[in-house]
Amino acid sequence: MNDPLWNSDDAPDPLELGVLGWALVILRGVPLAILVFGGLLVLLSIRLIEYPLFGVRRPITPFIAQFVCRNALRLLGVGFRSTGELMQQRGAVVANHTSWLDIFALNARKRVYFVSKAEVAKWPGIGWLARATGTVFIERDRKKAREQTLIFEERLKAGHKLLFFPEGTSTDGLRILPFKTTLFAAFYSEELRDFMYVQPVSVIFHAPAGQPDRFYGWWGDMDFAPHLLKTLGARRQGTVELIYHTPAKVSDFADRKALAAHCEAAVRHAHALTRLEK
Repeated sequence: MNDPLWNSDDAPDPLELGVLGWALVILRGVPLAILVFGGLLVLLSIRLIEYPLFGVRRPITPFIAQFVCRNALRLLGVGFRSTGELMQQRGAVVANHTSWLDIFALNARKRVYFVSKAEVAKWPGIGWLARATGTVFIERDRKKAREQTLIFEERLKAGHKLLFFPEGTSTDGLRILPFKTTLFAAFYSEELRDFMYVQPVSVIFHAPAGQPDRFYGWWGDMDFAPHLLKTLGARRQGTVELIYHTPAKVSDFADRKALAAHCEAAVRHAHALTRLEK
């Protein structure tokens, strides 16, 4: 069963680029494509050696993905700032979800492996990148819950930081949806509960001057291509801000619902406070 998409009561803003906008699409888009797909080729080449030697562990290729993501934000012209300490313990990261830009922002600061719905693997472009960078694809099928928990265990024991979007869908970036608790259940397995931590992260997008606050939001059935063009063609760019909260030890919480509520409260509070301070 797939998570329902979030939809705004207001229609998405129309795509209006003009001559300058199209020029910026080319000036930003060509170098960005070279960076992303060139980085992908380098990553895949190194992975051919890395996999036989290290298996599920990836001691080298995550640095390539992080380099690509950091510089993708620079090429786009999107400002980036981050506060809070990165989690040193083994475990997962959970964040609110606004857009495909979250992937660049979250990987720019911390080497993580995303957990995504299985359909993403089939998306042109994004799916290829996701598979190459070690994304964990899950199916929302209760019959496969145990199988997916075992995959989480393998990756977490290998030292991977898995990143979940507990809202289950992206939004306009102006709100936090209730965190779904299903995926938190995997953290309570006998193999994970005693050593695992979860770090909440608030992701806040600040729109370019003169643009609607929801400028970077990507939601509902909005197509990827127009949103990409709008981002590339923006005359001015805004900023993405990450706030890393204190990691929560799984065994300190009675169950998945209590842990999910704690993480949601941390993300929601910082998100609301930061937006009020604009």
